[in-house]
This record gives sequence, C-alpha cells and structure tokens, in this order.
Amino acid sequence: MYYPGFQRNLLAKQYGERKWHRRHNPLSELISTLLSQNTSDVNSGLAFDSLTKDFETWEEVANADVADIECSIRSGGISRLKAVRVKQILQTILEERVSLDLWFLDSLSVGEAKSWLHNLPGVGPKTVGCVLLFSFGKPVMPVDTHVYRVARRLRLIEDRASVEKAHELLEAMVPPGEVYQLHLNMVEHGRRVCKSRKPLCSQCVLREVCPSSESDRLDK
Repeated sequence: MYYPGFQRNLLAKQYGERKWHRRHNPLSELISTLLSQNTSDVNSGLAFDSLTKDFETWEEVANADVADIECSIRSGGISRLKAVRVKQILQTILEERVSLDLWFLDSLSVGEAKSWLHNLPGVGPKTVGCVLLFSFGKPVMPVDTHVYRVARRLRLIEDRASVEKAHELLEAMVPPGEVYQLHLNMVEHGRRVCKSRKPLCSQCVLREVCPSSESDRLDK
C-alpha cells in the first residue's frame, strides 16, 4: 500500500516542493532531537544553542558533570533526565567507536544504521528517523506528534496503532524519494491546519479526501 499520490500532491501544492538539505551533522542531529522531546521547538532550540555555546566540543560534553549539562539545557525542560541521557549516549558512542564521529552510518544499509542507533541509550524510532533522514537523506520517516495525528485522521494508520508501529507502516507506504518532502509537509499541515484540539477543516487542502473531515474528533 502506498500513500495516495493525490494527497501527496495536494500537500506539495499547498506547502511547496522540498529539496533535501542537511540540517546538522549526525551527532548534532541526534542530540538536538533528544532535546526536542516533550518541549516546544523554541525551547529545544534554545537548549541546543546553549549546550553548543557552553561546550566547544561534544567530547567536552561527554566528560562534563551531569549537573553542568543540566544547567546548560534547562530551557528545554526535564533537563535532569535529558542531561543524563546525553552523557550516556556520548559515552556509549566513545566506548564503541573511540570517537564521536557518526559519519560511518552513511556506509551502512538503512537497516544496519537503524539497528546501531536503536542500541544507544534511550534512542527511539523518531530520533533514529531524524538522524537518518536529516543528516543523510535516507528514506526513513520520523513520526512526531503532527505526522501521527494527520496519518490517523487520514486513516493511513488505525487509531490503535502505536507511534512505534506508525513509523514502520508509514515508511512502507511512501516512495523513498518522497519521504523527506512528505514528512515536512505533514508536520507543517499538522501545525497550521490539522491541529490537535480544533482542526481547521474548512481550510484544509485535504478536506475532500479526508475521511475525518466531517466527524467530531477525539484525537489526543
């Protein structure tokens, strides 16, 4: 099963064609995505900027006290937990690879790269997807809250499908060359129109093909 082309085209017409470009190097993408959990883009961005300003290298972060990392990323929320996780991840990479260079992932198959990243402490499918899609341009679909909500309302996945399962299901539907654009457009659509509490169905470019457009939503 593939995500219907007319839906992809409608979103592309609404939000534009997206050409892939690298957002961060893979390690920075990994840490940035970790800091984005359970907070806003603004706050996670502030936390990442603060961390990279307070420490000149990721090696310095790996060797820093958790309390110092926590202080640096406080704006991102749940800073103690995230500080512990950041240090654990960096130390694990150093133990396994000697250096913090993650460019080697580009030489692995998608499955191998996913497996390696999943073995890092606290790294789930969304983080794996962000690293592989945004740093390497690999056809891996990160499912954040917006993508998950839009996909459920379009009935691309069942309501009972977990977020973890959604990664697998959506990735299998989308042609590899369209994953990057579709991910960004679904995120944009979820932010602007297909909102959690009060979706703007009358303004939705997908309203004619969306099975949820006329029903009351109980989405979380």
